[in-house]
Parts: sequence; structure tokens; C-alpha cells
Amino acid sequence: MIDRNVVKQLAEEWLDGKDYFLTDVTVSPDDRIVVEIDHAEGVWIEDCVELSRFIESRLDRDEEDYELEVGSAGIGQPFKVLRQYEINVGQPVEVLTQSGQKLIGTLKEATPEHFTVTVEEKVKPEGAKRPKIEERDLTFSYDEVKYTKYYLTFK
Repeated sequence: MIDRNVVKQLAEEWLDGKDYFLTDVTVSPDDRIVVEIDHAEGVWIEDCVELSRFIESRLDRDEEDYELEVGSAGIGQPFKVLRQYEINVGQPVEVLTQSGQKLIGTLKEATPEHFTVTVEEKVKPEGAKRPKIEERDLTFSYDEVKYTKYYLTFK
């Protein structure tokens, strides 16, 4: 079986000095290799092809047969690395907490320890006839959520 760390090291070697970053590398027991990369402005197919050829040139098909897929992390996929949080600050996100609560808001901040999402809530002030919408910041550590992903709206 091909070692995941070898593939990860090869991908990071190609990514060195580029604005792309690695989000995930998986190797299945039947040697199906999936490498996911991301970029603040999107991933170009030509770069995926170039990375794929780079990895293929350094793995020996005579030693082990494998299937290699290189692609982008995907717009609807959960964030896997801090850099994805960082490039999406100011963007709408969907968060699913470990307790099962789903929130939609704007990613306000991302640090190595936690991230903050601004959500809108209806609050009825005392004595008011109607509720009004107020913004509230919620801060989570990364282990408090099942996932965070870009929230795609069609407005």
C-alpha cells in the first residue's frame, strides 16, 4: 500500500512557493489516492493536472499500481484546514455543532484556537410589539463543531 505521508510530502513539495494549499490526502487500501488542494481564488484544472503529473513522476507504477485523483476541496465540502477558514472570513458559512444545532452566519474571525460566526437572531425587546433582528457573535473551538462549510445562497 502506498504511504499517505509520502504522497502528502510530494504534494507539499509541488505546492511550496505557490498560493495553493493542501486540504487533504487519502489513500484507500486498494491504493486509490485522492489529493485535495485549495486556493483563495479557486482551483484551476491545469494546476490539478500539473500536480497530478508531478506526483505520478515520483511514484513507481511498477512497484505498486494506483489510481490518482487530484482536485479542489469543493465549494460545498466542510473546511478541513485553518487556511480554509482564513480565506472565507467575511463569507456566509453553515456550522453544525457537536450538539446538532445548525447555524448560518458570517465568518467573522479564524485563529488557530477558535473561530467566530456572526448570526442574526430575532429578539423581542421588553415592551416591544414586534421582535427585531440583532446580530450576535458566537465563538467556537474547532472540536465543538462537526463541520463548517461555505454557505451557498441564490439571492
